[in-house]
Amino acid sequence: MKTTRISFLIVFTLAAGVMLGLLGSRMSSAQEKDNLKGGKILQRIELKGAPGWEAILVDRTLPPAAESGKHTQAGNEIVYIAEGSVIFEAQGKSAKTLKPGEAFATVDGEVHNVKNASKSEPAKALAFYVAKKGAKLEDLSVPAK
Repeated sequence: MKTTRISFLIVFTLAAGVMLGLLGSRMSSAQEKDNLKGGKILQRIELKGAPGWEAILVDRTLPPAAESGKHTQAGNEIVYIAEGSVIFEAQGKSAKTLKPGEAFATVDGEVHNVKNASKSEPAKALAFYVAKKGAKLEDLSVPAK
């Protein structure tokens, strides 16, 4: 009888652990998608020399220990790190840690990921996009397939 209870408790604990692990990975994935959609549009301006395109300036914050997840842009992007530090990873390139005053750029279709290097402080950046006129904030960054 005692062995049966112990076996039951072990199986129950393992099952609960697996369920919590799955739930945690789904929540992490959802948070990464939210990090791609977050931000505040500060300015939009139509590009006179490129009809149908506009420049968009976005204030973005990446929470402590968070990351964007692998994604691409719907146009070109330049990101200036204003506060904190991030680790920029682009497919086929070495990871690079960037601090305030530094920047990175990506081109349409380039798969990349941005991680907050701090586990306790948010990272803040100004992201400048060149995208099709009228693009929504959530459409500027698309999760990589």
